[in-house]
Amino acid sequence: MKSKIKTQPKMKKYIFPFLLLIFQQSTAQFFKNDKGLAHTFSIVAKDEKTGEMAVGVQSHWFSVGTSVSWAEAGVGAVATQSFTNKSFGIRGLALMKQGKSAQEALDILLSDDAGREVRQVGIVDAKGNVANFTGKNCVDFAGQIKGKNFAIQSNMMLNDQVPMAMKTAFEANAKLPLAERVLAALKAAQKVGGDIRGKQSAAILVVKGQATGKPWDENHLVDLRVDDHAAPLVEMERLLKTHRAYEHMNNGDLATEKNDMKLAMQEYEAAMNMFPKNLEMQYWTAITLANNGNIHKAKLMLKAIYAKEPNWRLMTPRLPKSGLLTVKEQDLNLLLQD
Repeated sequence: MKSKIKTQPKMKKYIFPFLLLIFQQSTAQFFKNDKGLAHTFSIVAKDEKTGEMAVGVQSHWFSVGTSVSWAEAGVGAVATQSFTNKSFGIRGLALMKQGKSAQEALDILLSDDAGREVRQVGIVDAKGNVANFTGKNCVDFAGQIKGKNFAIQSNMMLNDQVPMAMKTAFEANAKLPLAERVLAALKAAQKVGGDIRGKQSAAILVVKGQATGKPWDENHLVDLRVDDHAAPLVEMERLLKTHRAYEHMNNGDLATEKNDMKLAMQEYEAAMNMFPKNLEMQYWTAITLANNGNIHKAKLMLKAIYAKEPNWRLMTPRLPKSGLLTVKEQDLNLLLQD
């Protein structure tokens, strides 16, 4: 008697590989060139008074600022997120540089994008025109809103309150510098729930409103990223405050170059007042005092600094060669004493 062997239908045998192939084909359009996810909330904006333009973003994704935020002085700013198409940043800026408005640039970017329904994009141009888009297949809660000189977009949020919370905060802080306004909007989003997954990284990028032919100066007025942190916006707030303090330090250095020691002193003191425990800020304030002839006060400050970090004492005699310390040799010796 022959045994009976049961066989599976051929269709069943091949159904899983077939479905896998379909899935791979359907997702390949999203990842073939773009390779990135950034489910997040963001804002692009222009400061009507200064002309500066900015992008701000927070996400539960590592190093969100390396893929979402793009901006160029005198051109505009772009936020590209959800199933991120990084090319939208570079291409969007190039289109606006050619004279396209924010909406025209966005329309062109989406026109040949097979993955458009999982894209989310926000754009502002140098004239303050804004445009944004949320694909119908972006993960809920997904939404967007536009206002005068700004566009807000979010996806994969805990609830649907994020866009309006960001709008309200941005408009309510109109007197603040643009970076601080953007941060206020991001904080408002987090306060009402933010990303359903939590939080991990954030970025703020601010550029000048007009190009000057010096991109090393104009494209990074503020360029801060928190790539991996339990509380990225708390850390971003700290970094932004530090950035402002070092702006005072840089202004002090510039004034020193121009031999405007009074202004240099004002700038260094402003920085030191923001971070009174920062030894470097204290040190350069003391050096400026010495250059202004106030050797006694400079000596007292340097003595305290040397006690906390002896290497600063080694730094001091190296400064005259570069013109950073212009005191007589006898005064230099006083500054080096305990």
